[in-house]
Amino acid sequence: MLDRLQWRDRIDLPWGLVGAWIATMIAIPLLRWTVGDAVLHWGVSASVCLLAAAVVSTLWQHWGAWATLRLVLLLAPLAWGLEWLGSNTGFPFGVYHYTALLQPQIFGVPLIIPLAWLMMLPPAWAVASLITGGRRDWRFVFVSAAAFTAWDLFLDPQMVGWGYWVWATPGGYFGIPWVNFGGWFLGAALLTMIIRPAALPHARLITIYAVTWFLQTVGQFVFWQMPGPALAGGVGMGIFLLWAYLRSQQAISLQHSPQSLL
Repeated sequence: MLDRLQWRDRIDLPWGLVGAWIATMIAIPLLRWTVGDAVLHWGVSASVCLLAAAVVSTLWQHWGAWATLRLVLLLAPLAWGLEWLGSNTGFPFGVYHYTALLQPQIFGVPLIIPLAWLMMLPPAWAVASLITGGRRDWRFVFVSAAAFTAWDLFLDPQMVGWGYWVWATPGGYFGIPWVNFGGWFLGAALLTMIIRPAALPHARLITIYAVTWFLQTVGQFVFWQMPGPALAGGVGMGIFLLWAYLRSQQAISLQHSPQSLL
């Protein structure tokens, strides 16, 4: 098992999709300066679609077609349903609603929202799998949900700032209610327990998690003038990246220790 958990296994990402995603992320603030806010919707939609496609392609290479299709057919509708429930009832995220800016929508939920879950939950699974030593028990579910929720420390303030959804009562985290993060944690934990992901391509998915962390941190500090979320998200996701790296080094050390050779 340990050889599958090493940080340094071959990183064979679909680099065309990943490169297009990175280029889109870099282009969004530059185009906004020249074209205006109208470009934001197209940039956000393109970046989510590209990264979701990169994650699906990565899993397809590792799992094959059927297991990957099962994931998409489970995760995307469940994530949409969770968002529909949240925006219509206030559970589990708190009371909010989507505006009309992100299109297309089904019953008030933008279609790129479940794609956002699809693009970041598998990388969070890979981080959790490395941290927990490949287990699939409550520890894996807990760390997966926490690693996924750490990404929202970046996401929610930025998306609310751009007017994509509105909170009925702004909260204490840069205008975001604290209950929202409990909802993200609960939702990610629930989806993880339902889907029960198989063995993961750790290095490839963790690379996506790490690049997301880097782009969001730099982007919010440098381009979007959001130092608070940049610092909080940078520390939040960074903790999981560091933890995963240290666990990988521990696994490698144990694998090469004299006792392991007996």
